[in-house]
Amino acid sequence: MSQGPRSGLAAVSSALLAMSRHLEVRDVLKTIVASARELLDAQYAALGVPDDHGGFAQFVVDGVGEEQWKAIGPLPRQHGILAAMLQEARPQRLADVRKDPRFEGWPSAHPEMSDFLGLPVRDGDEVLGALFLANKNCARPQGGCGFTEDDEELLAILAQHAAIALTNARLYERSRELTIVEERSRLAHELHDAVSQKLFSLRLTAQAAAALVDRDPPRAKGELQQVAALAAEAADELRAAVVELRPAALDEDGLVATLRTHIQVLDRAHAARVTFASQGVRALPAAQEEALLRVAQEALHNALRHSGAQRVEVTLGKRGPGTVLRVTDDGGGFDPTTVRRAGRHLGLVSMRDRASGVGGTLTVESAPGKGTTIEMEAPGG
Repeated sequence: MSQGPRSGLAAVSSALLAMSRHLEVRDVLKTIVASARELLDAQYAALGVPDDHGGFAQFVVDGVGEEQWKAIGPLPRQHGILAAMLQEARPQRLADVRKDPRFEGWPSAHPEMSDFLGLPVRDGDEVLGALFLANKNCARPQGGCGFTEDDEELLAILAQHAAIALTNARLYERSRELTIVEERSRLAHELHDAVSQKLFSLRLTAQAAAALVDRDPPRAKGELQQVAALAAEAADELRAAVVELRPAALDEDGLVATLRTHIQVLDRAHAARVTFASQGVRALPAAQEEALLRVAQEALHNALRHSGAQRVEVTLGKRGPGTVLRVTDDGGGFDPTTVRRAGRHLGLVSMRDRASGVGGTLTVESAPGKGTTIEMEAPGG
C-alpha cells in the first residue's frame, strides 16, 4: 500500500522505474495503481483490464483493505464511468462521481467516493485498461473537484508509461508461455521414446518367456520376472511424466484463465483466428479441469495442424448441472463413419478416455468439407 504523497521529478522518476522493473503482469498492475495513488495523493486507486464479455479480466485496487475488498464482492462490470473510460477513451474528471448521470451505484461494502479522476491506458488504438483515482487528500474548492488539470496531466504521463510497461509484461508472459509449450513438446517426445523402448523390450521378453514355458520353466520364470521389472519401470516413467507435465497454471489461475491464456498464445502463433468465450463456469475438481484442458489442447492441435481451418472457436459454459467444452473449426472435417481410423490419427480415443475418466462424455460432429465440432461434457461446475 502507498504510504503518502510524493511530489517532484524524483517521485515521478521513481514511479516510472518501479513500473519498468517488473515482468509479471499482475505485479506491473499493482505498481501502476500504487504509484498513481501515491503521486496524486488520493485515498483510492484502481486499474481494470477489460475482458471480451463486459467484465474485467483483472482488477487491481490500492487503498482498500483485504477484508473490505472481499466484502465488496465480485469484480465490477463495464458500466457507468468505467465503461465511459473504456468506450470513449478520454479522461473523466468529476467533482462528485455519485452525481454523474452515468453513475449506477456500488455494493454496500464499497467505500464512499466523491471527486474522481480516471482515464484509459492505451497502446495506440487499443485500450488496455482503465485507471482511476478517487477522494483527493486536499481541501476541495466549493462545488469543484479536488483533482486538478495538473493532476490529469501527470496521470496521463503515468498512463502512457503504464501502457509500455503493461505491453512489455504481456509480451514477456507470452514468450514464456511459448517456451513452456515448446518444453512440454520436447518432454512429450522424450517420454514417447523412453516408454516405447521399454514396451518394446517388455514385448520381446514376454515372447521369450512364452517360448520357454514348456522346455525350460526356470528360465521362463526369470524372463517373467524381467517382464514385471520392465512394466514397473514404464509405469514409473509415466507417473513421473504426468506430474511433470500437469499444467501448473491450473492450480494457480484455474481452468478459465488457463484456457484463455493458452488460446491467446495460439491465436498469435497461427494464421487461423482462435477465439475463446466462457460464461458461468465455476471452479471444478482438479481432475476434471485437467481433463477439460487436455481435451481442448488436443482438439486445438487437430484443428490448427490437420484441418486447414481459418477459424477455431472454443467455448466453455454451463449445461444443466454440467460444464460443456466445445471446440469448433471450419476446416476440412472428416467422415465420422471412419472414426476408428480417424480416432487414432486425431487423438479421439485419448480424448474419450480423458472424458470418461472423470465421469464425462465426448461427442464428435464432422463431415468432409463441413468442419468439426468436438464437445466434452463434465459433471459439476
